[in-house]
Amino acid sequence: MVATEALEKPLPKPRRDPVGYAAARTLESLLEALLALEFLDKGYTRNAAGKAFQAWRALTAAILSLERGRVLGRLRDEERRWFTEKGLPRVPSTRLKALGQLVEELGYPSYAAYTAIALDLHDYQYHGPDPDAELSKYTSRGEAAKDIVYVARRIAELIEGRVKPLLDARGAWSDAHEAALRRLKDLLKA
Repeated sequence: MVATEALEKPLPKPRRDPVGYAAARTLESLLEALLALEFLDKGYTRNAAGKAFQAWRALTAAILSLERGRVLGRLRDEERRWFTEKGLPRVPSTRLKALGQLVEELGYPSYAAYTAIALDLHDYQYHGPDPDAELSKYTSRGEAAKDIVYVARRIAELIEGRVKPLLDARGAWSDAHEAALRRLKDLLKA
């Protein structure tokens, strides 16, 4: 099992410490993705879907915090206030689609499409498989399982390729980040 003590610590405030907040949310993303794969391996597909969604949401928060200056430059006054007071600290599920589109506009290709899959997994967590596809996009556990692994892969790729260099440049990439990323990549190879 993954050591999840880091998930229980209070988050740094994104206004006061955007890099610390991004580092914490990145580690959260990695640990939640690991838990998703562990739950999936044990057959807890709905729980795994919830963890994959939480991992994606945490990654979104990390990227938005690291790219905060660029984000604020794209927003109007009222939008800036919402972003700094609610959007960044909470990353509300109801606005995740719009936030994902914003991340994509910052130069993260296909981020909005990955966010849509994460939101589908969020629905699956609550409704489970639905052969009639009325309450959930997924008609079987197997379909959801494929997307859980897919989201975990995207998380590993985005963190290694985009987030790690930004955190590393700011001295915020830790041994815990590296160990979690390595473990996630190892599980994805298996």
